[in-house]
Amino acid sequence: MATLVTFHAHPDDECIVTGGVMRKAFEEGHRVVLVVATRGEAGEVPDFLEEGEELWQRRVAETHAAADLLGVARVEFLGYRDSGMMGDELNDQPGSFWTADVEEAAQKLAAILVEEDAKVFLTYDSFGGYGHPDHVQAHRVGMRAAEIAGTPAVYQAMVRESEFREAFRMAGIEDPGPLGEGAVPESEINVGVDVSKYLEVKRQAMRAHASQIPEQSFFLSLDEPTFAHAFGTEWFIREGHEPATALDL
Repeated sequence: MATLVTFHAHPDDECIVTGGVMRKAFEEGHRVVLVVATRGEAGEVPDFLEEGEELWQRRVAETHAAADLLGVARVEFLGYRDSGMMGDELNDQPGSFWTADVEEAAQKLAAILVEEDAKVFLTYDSFGGYGHPDHVQAHRVGMRAAEIAGTPAVYQAMVRESEFREAFRMAGIEDPGPLGEGAVPESEINVGVDVSKYLEVKRQAMRAHASQIPEQSFFLSLDEPTFAHAFGTEWFIREGHEPATALDL
């Protein structure tokens, strides 16, 4: 049994981009650990919060519910605040993940990698999938943490824009225009893991994040063939390695 640690910026990111490989690793007998940089304080505030309930409290609970579905043995939050979208005034507020000292944050994450004796570590590509400041910061912190910890297999999760654009077309949704200005080229992807066997649990994990992924969202409104096209393969960059169809667990 090996340990896979996956690092994400906000609650719900984990199931969208790595939920399939997390469940796959669990079903193959490996230990899965989820680390989240923030509690998603800047997310959309739903109208079904209980009186006195803060959004971050709901999102933490949703993360644990999704983690149970994905086979996660341990969930940790690094304690930074959600920075909001690029250009938001929240970016520069004290305590935001965007303003965090990379070395300090990486040391916190590296301590978990060492404690878990992680063999495989998942973070984001350098563009953070779609340029969100917390995702970009997660790449910086994640790559440095893996370097500090000496984690042997590091994978950078990324969104394959062409697949999402095709899914929009299949769903009859108007072309959204550029999805990744300045994104990492798809040509750099060298790992594609077929997670079609785990699509139902992946969708259930998305549904567990009801405050941010409602039933009418793009993610949950897709029919099965379109959902499979968009989410049936999870894509990664592993620098300096040959193309692969599985993680090195």
